[in-house]
Amino acid sequence: MLRGRPMRVLVSLSGVVVVTYVAYRLIPVNATTVGFAYLLLILIVASTSGFLEAALCSLLATLLFNFFFLPPVGTFTVADPQNWVALFSFLATSLIASRLSTKAKARASEAIERQRDLERLYAFSRAMLLIDKSSPFAKQLVEKLAEIFNLQAAVLYERHTGEFYCVGISAPEGFEDDLRLAALPDARSTEERPPYAIVAVRRGSEPVASMALRGATMPDSVLQGVANLVAIGLERARAQDLAQQVEAARQSEQLRTTLIDAMAHEFKTPLTLIKAATTSLLANPDVPTESRQEQLTIADEEAEHLRELIDDAIEMARLDTARIELHPEMANLHDTLQDVLASMRTEIDERPVRMLCHDPLPSMAFDKRLMKLAIRQLLDNALKYTSAETAVEMGAQVKDGVLSVEITDYGKGIPADEQLRIFDRFYRSPSIKRQIPGSGLGLSIAHGIVRAHNGELTVSSRPGQTTFRITLPVLREEVA
Repeated sequence: MLRGRPMRVLVSLSGVVVVTYVAYRLIPVNATTVGFAYLLLILIVASTSGFLEAALCSLLATLLFNFFFLPPVGTFTVADPQNWVALFSFLATSLIASRLSTKAKARASEAIERQRDLERLYAFSRAMLLIDKSSPFAKQLVEKLAEIFNLQAAVLYERHTGEFYCVGISAPEGFEDDLRLAALPDARSTEERPPYAIVAVRRGSEPVASMALRGATMPDSVLQGVANLVAIGLERARAQDLAQQVEAARQSEQLRTTLIDAMAHEFKTPLTLIKAATTSLLANPDVPTESRQEQLTIADEEAEHLRELIDDAIEMARLDTARIELHPEMANLHDTLQDVLASMRTEIDERPVRMLCHDPLPSMAFDKRLMKLAIRQLLDNALKYTSAETAVEMGAQVKDGVLSVEITDYGKGIPADEQLRIFDRFYRSPSIKRQIPGSGLGLSIAHGIVRAHNGELTVSSRPGQTTFRITLPVLREEVA
């Protein structure tokens, strides 16, 4: 701005000379008209350039007005005392008008700057609400701050984690201690450490962080506004993290209770059969060998069933709390479907369950144990929500390098608004929540297992028919 001031002074003074030349040579006018022309020019200079330029124009205009237009013309002598009054009145008027115009311009500039600051604060507050979880909240916060306020560099020190988040510099070398001190309870709100301005971030009277900003031309009020918004954003992020931890703890407790209830329900049948077999053998030690063998076979099969139930319960708990780890092996999915049917013979009982696998299925690499668990959950779901007389169908086929498994039941169907939520953990339809026992975990677990295999689990349903479809890419063992 200062580089252009000499040019502005020269242009302003040239304007006074031009007005004088026009009024004296080209269009002769009286002194009053010339005075108003000078005054108008000075007001224009004051509104466009500044007070210094306007003051210099006032002095030059006064001298030229005296020399060319007040008698005796051609001298700086004023013959009539009234002209002295007019001359000094003109000078005072022009200077006062210049000063007022300059002040008005400065106030207008301040108002524009305040409006710009308010717009930036508003934009920053909106940007905070749109921050996602792709990276730490504090890091994204300082990035948004630097972007919106056009900062050359910015550093945010978060007190409760002790972390520094930087934009524009790799690390706050040399003033880490200043930032730590600024986040102490007895620190000043704003400090200067050229070329940075260090600002304390407080929540009420409690300091939670501090910032170092470079390239900021903001007044203290705006700096404090930014600090307050940062404090609100950090507190909001901490509240969300705490809420997520509370929800995770609540769901973990719900999961524990659900698994205990499920185990208590599922374990009763095999335990009852094992107990009946062993009690019969103990009560009748002389039972014929053929009958003894039959009862031992029942006890052995039910013990194996019980072991599978325990493994499934443990697997469900692990899958719900950790990343799903696959242990693929070459296997045939048709055999896996048969294994699922065999393991669920108690639940199936006399129910009509049909296998529809007309074409031979290729061997492929997948985690056999987890896939059995996923298919078991889908079949169990189909059996629960259909009547005892209604058939359930299982089918599998390969087409264009994609294997699909379909489990279809002919029950009431799933409402369209619930089909998007049935894979959510613990979700159960309000219409059957109290009628049919369940945990709301089975479909969620199956969905996670299929996704871990780079596959997809979908549902299509209408009144009278529901189909769950698993699609898997057919992978060779070395690719898997």
